[in-house]
Amino acid sequence: MHVDERSAGFFALGMAKATKQPTILVCSSGTAAANFLPAVVEAHYSRIPLIVLTADRPHELREVGAPQAIDQVNLYGKFVKYFADLALPEASETMIRYVRTMAVRAVSASSGASAGPVHLNFPFREPLTPDLSSFALPKSWGADKRPTCKVIDGGRVLSTEQIRTIADAISKSERPIIVCGPIDISGFSKSVVTFSAKLGCPVLADPLSQLRSGEHDKGLIVDTYDSFLRESEIAQRLKPDLIIRFGAVPTSKSLGLYLQKHSDARLLVVDEGAGWREPTHMFSDLIYAEPIQFCESIIEAIDELNLETASTSLEWTRKWIELNRTAKIELSNRVQSEKMNEGQVFFELSNLLPQGSNLFVGSGMPVRDLDSFYFCNDREIKLFSNRGANGIDGVVSGALGVSAMSDTVNVLVLGDLSFYHDLNGLLAAKLHKLNLTIVLINNDGGGIFSFLPQAQFAPHFEELFGTPIGLDFEHAVRMYGGTFTSTSTWGQFCETFKRSLREPGLNVIEVRTNRDENVRVHREIWGAVSNAIRPVLDRDV
Repeated sequence: MHVDERSAGFFALGMAKATKQPTILVCSSGTAAANFLPAVVEAHYSRIPLIVLTADRPHELREVGAPQAIDQVNLYGKFVKYFADLALPEASETMIRYVRTMAVRAVSASSGASAGPVHLNFPFREPLTPDLSSFALPKSWGADKRPTCKVIDGGRVLSTEQIRTIADAISKSERPIIVCGPIDISGFSKSVVTFSAKLGCPVLADPLSQLRSGEHDKGLIVDTYDSFLRESEIAQRLKPDLIIRFGAVPTSKSLGLYLQKHSDARLLVVDEGAGWREPTHMFSDLIYAEPIQFCESIIEAIDELNLETASTSLEWTRKWIELNRTAKIELSNRVQSEKMNEGQVFFELSNLLPQGSNLFVGSGMPVRDLDSFYFCNDREIKLFSNRGANGIDGVVSGALGVSAMSDTVNVLVLGDLSFYHDLNGLLAAKLHKLNLTIVLINNDGGGIFSFLPQAQFAPHFEELFGTPIGLDFEHAVRMYGGTFTSTSTWGQFCETFKRSLREPGLNVIEVRTNRDENVRVHREIWGAVSNAIRPVLDRDV
């Protein structure tokens, strides 16, 4: 039970992210249903299965001024994969079969490779209290009450000819790269690193690709591209002739600009769903295929056709790996400081998070710092973020939804504006006795805007973009039964974090930073990385 529908929507979204199964949202009629919209939008763009069941007034009480009645037909517009305005309920076998079919249809539409939200609208007449004593399921339903109908989806399978054509094109590449954006498919990590080893090419892995954590081989994974691709000369000299992209659009802006700079390279976008996730308009091939099957099929075709990857790609790959190693050393040395800085949060967490943890990260600067400072490790750590619509609302509730479906350590990192937007979500931790450690990066405003050109317009910047709110969150956290600690040193942060993992319930650890100082530190780090890696480009590796 949730008393705030907006928070409930994102809580359900977190549950569905964790289980990869549809979560059902139920609410009354009117604006209650409208409050689900932000979560429905995020579910649509991030392909998360949700089934929204909204109560409604009967047709004769619609658009006539009846209380708690709004137009709920197609309320969520194009953001749902399927909508149905159901018939009024009747206690008959025919109508029960109808409802059973609608349930199967809703689950089928919301699930699979092209997962997303579904909306079923239920009109009711008074009295609203059902008489369950006279209600009996039809015999055809079965003793275990399971539906006897099911939907079987054969999925998308490439033909042998298509696979061989793609394999032949890939084998001729001399400077290939693999780019992995946000993707969460069990077994994909091992499959794609085997694929990259076969091609002998680097894998530029977004942290939300789940490739930076785990026991799979990481010898060809590049995790610092965001820092060194900012240097225009480096980005120009690392010119690929083939890009194979899996998953959604990567987080890194510098990686996005790098890909746009080399628009003449052949771009293969492999997408397991039926949507369109290629905003650059530069793709040469949009391949609808299951990613693991794609990797395995191409490897098999390369072996069957006795194809060989170009020998020059080995030198190309070694250059990427050496650049990555050099950048990582520089980033590690530069980000560590006695002062509290935002990037170091993820550097510390990469060492503090235990095996099997879940890490949920807010939008804005936190997810970008995750990209820059969360390096490869051998622990199984699952990473989550709302990167469908990239909004800052509902982040607390989403993380608590993940926590509700998991017995492991659950950690959320977010900024103060995101925290403020979803303070209501903290109630779920209290009511449902959930465990969550929140690392609150408090720079009193929207830190990411300080990196944008708007920051130079000082007279209006703070009011329009910086948006400082000046809140002391300790009072709110304690109101919801949580513990709150504001840390001023990294030693205190680490000790408080370790202690929070041993203490059940809601634990909030505040890291106070300065937005202007944060910009200066980031730019110094990027400058140092650029200086360190230039010599690598000019020497043989």
